[in-house]
Amino acid sequence: MNRHFVFLVICIFVLAAQAAPQSRRSIRGVLNSEGTIISVTATRDDKRGEPIKIDNLFLYENGIEQKIKNFNFDPSPSKIVILVDNSQTLQTAVETMKQAAMEFAYEIFEGDQIFTLAYDEKAEIIQEWTDDAKKMEASFATFRKKGNPYLFDALEATMKEILLPLMPGTRKTAVVLISDGLDRGSKTTFDKILSDLQSYNVTVYALQLPDRTGGAFRRDQPKAKAVIERLAEETGGRVFPFEEAQTAAKTICDELRRSRYLLAYQPTNTSSYDARRIFLLGSEGITVRTKTAHPPNVK
Repeated sequence: MNRHFVFLVICIFVLAAQAAPQSRRSIRGVLNSEGTIISVTATRDDKRGEPIKIDNLFLYENGIEQKIKNFNFDPSPSKIVILVDNSQTLQTAVETMKQAAMEFAYEIFEGDQIFTLAYDEKAEIIQEWTDDAKKMEASFATFRKKGNPYLFDALEATMKEILLPLMPGTRKTAVVLISDGLDRGSKTTFDKILSDLQSYNVTVYALQLPDRTGGAFRRDQPKAKAVIERLAEETGGRVFPFEEAQTAAKTICDELRRSRYLLAYQPTNTSSYDARRIFLLGSEGITVRTKTAHPPNVK
């Protein structure tokens, strides 16, 4: 890949990002004695089987190339929160939602655990941390369809009540969102919850249902489809069609166990008082994903 072309792409990316609204949130949890640490998903497409090394990666922050200090495979177990839309008008049956969520119970690895929440106007615990498929199946009997989807509030509750108590000791955290992305009534804004997820390196994956609004414009927030896409892409995750739940569960669990790395670098020529846009590239034959930004370090 031509490095001059890459730099041009990065400059365009940074200028576009700086034009967007920026949420001024803390980046607690991403800085330590090694500098800044981010979670990275990295895979080889060239089938060579060689380890992925620092020399294979190119990291830019706000358009400035950064020196990577460490890049290590993360073998730790995963903590996965399944967050299920329980609202009345969602375009699928309760039984189908149960089946989709259960696929993850069959695909997790030894040591992984799942916490299941469902939400309408509030988030409700369905099953606390477990790796027991029978417990999950029994608890899923409480799924229902009722009320409006307060998605952003549910994500905020997930962060505060479920994931933050695990940190900083647990780094490999993910949310699997089963939803169409519609929020109708949350006090939490989209920008705030995206900022929180990025601050703490939480990766969002999604099983995307059909948009019940038909792509209707949403005041002060992205359209439902864009909510799903941005939550996943800007935290380093992926979006899967809801009807491919079995494939999605296997892909996500395999990726978390076999393709997750921790990358450390000491930021240079950047300000912690501004949003720090991240752009990570792999050399030919290597695909990488990570979050797209550190929110500003302002409390």
